[in-house]
Amino acid sequence: MVNKRVLYVRLPCWKIYPGGVIYVADYIHKHRPDVEQEILDLALVAKGRRKQALVERLRELKPDVVAFSWRNMQSFGPHPEDDALDVVMNFDHSRNPLTKIKAAKDAVSIIYDYASARLNNFSYMRTVRRMLPDTRVVVGGTAVSIFGEYVAQKCPQDSVVIVGEGEDAMLSVVDGAEDLEGEYYRKDHEGRVSHHRREQMFDLSTVTAVDFDYIQSIFPDFGSYLDDYIGVQTKRGCPYQCHFCLYNKIEGARQRYRDPVEIAKEVETLNKRFGVKKIWFTDAQFCSTRRSTRHVESILDELLVRHTDIQWSGYLRLNFVTPELAHKMLATGLCSLDLSFAGSQEIIDRLTLGYSLAQQMDAFRMFKENGYTDQKIKLYMPLNAPGETRETLLQTIDKIEELYAMFGRDNVLPFIFFIGVQPGTPVEQVLIDAGYLKKDYDPLTLNPFVIKRLLYNPPPLGRIIGEAYLQAVDMLGGTEDDEYIGRLTMELLGERLRGKGKGKQTEFPVRFRAARAPSSVSVGSSG
Repeated sequence: MVNKRVLYVRLPCWKIYPGGVIYVADYIHKHRPDVEQEILDLALVAKGRRKQALVERLRELKPDVVAFSWRNMQSFGPHPEDDALDVVMNFDHSRNPLTKIKAAKDAVSIIYDYASARLNNFSYMRTVRRMLPDTRVVVGGTAVSIFGEYVAQKCPQDSVVIVGEGEDAMLSVVDGAEDLEGEYYRKDHEGRVSHHRREQMFDLSTVTAVDFDYIQSIFPDFGSYLDDYIGVQTKRGCPYQCHFCLYNKIEGARQRYRDPVEIAKEVETLNKRFGVKKIWFTDAQFCSTRRSTRHVESILDELLVRHTDIQWSGYLRLNFVTPELAHKMLATGLCSLDLSFAGSQEIIDRLTLGYSLAQQMDAFRMFKENGYTDQKIKLYMPLNAPGETRETLLQTIDKIEELYAMFGRDNVLPFIFFIGVQPGTPVEQVLIDAGYLKKDYDPLTLNPFVIKRLLYNPPPLGRIIGEAYLQAVDMLGGTEDDEYIGRLTMELLGERLRGKGKGKQTEFPVRFRAARAPSSVSVGSSG
């Protein structure tokens, strides 16, 4: 029997466009147009009113299915609503005892917020079960794709936890099927948890342009997102095996594509019907393989025909980008080159990022020569990764300085991040084998000392990087310009490293097998 009413509940997080929920709701509407749907975004509801808002919608709609979308769960993941990086840096590396004490208090506060958010999310699910005992509870989202079994164990009875993409799974839920499509965990009436693996990947080519007029009718807060970046997905899957990334597990290693015409229609509608000016292509990487680069070019050709007036970006690889494609990217509104960056081939190979640094630098020059004006070059740098040395850090700093000379210092934005250890990744296994993590450690722990280890930045380089960062913050007098903090931090780090000599190995017993670069190497984002 088809369920007639579905309420999607976007669980609280920072304000970011809920693209996953919107794609699923649009897909269900096109396949089951008689089903009544509604989206409640708790990210936009004041903290003290969230449970009340949910109760009100449950009472009024009386949904047959309540589908929760859970974006993030681990407490070490900094985001725009907390200053976790500053807190960790000050606690570990500040020389002022009072600053350390304040950082410790702030860290406890952040962890408390994460813990209470996790408890609250499960309480929302229990509220549904208490108010509507016969309603199907479904949970999906990024957090669930990583920690599906944990979520299933904590959910109320008779719940379904969807892992990975959710369109086909949700359609079978709406249809009332007992055996669902896709990968999922099920918690039955007796509280037993079972796991069903996906038999075949979802056919992404069936996803047509989102009907945003319909979405607006079921999502009253849709307009709240239109003045910022709107996420558009062009494909799913990633064939690369970066040591710290889970995309190839969540979405599969084989890339699957949407129709470029449908993608362009979606962008055009957002731009011309709703006035959206900023598009973020949400793929693991917008262009990465030879085939995906041809797909990108088809999308850009469609956008050029439609004369869209947008700024766009997404995580990029550059190895198959031609001068003609670079010109089309710039002509359609590319506003920044966003990519993972390590200026040392040794680190690139150790992390199996799968690209040639020399080829990457050639690609930067190609962009400079084919229509580049003042687009930002955003470098996401996994500093102090396992195997990092003073020498490899200095090589990265030297390459950044080359990019300053190429594009202008103000246009190159180094963003500092440290590897967050995720369960099931190769880097996790390496760190367990090395004794850095216990074999039975809890990736969802709230122990602050374990959390700090999961945000990987060990000594001795960790202290040097941390002190350079804090010095940069102090020199800027407390301004909020994180982009400039990144530039200044790298400059100060270079001075410290050159003043202390080169080539000293990181004092940590982690050994990676240096990956041999494939004959057809890839350049750019690590996923």
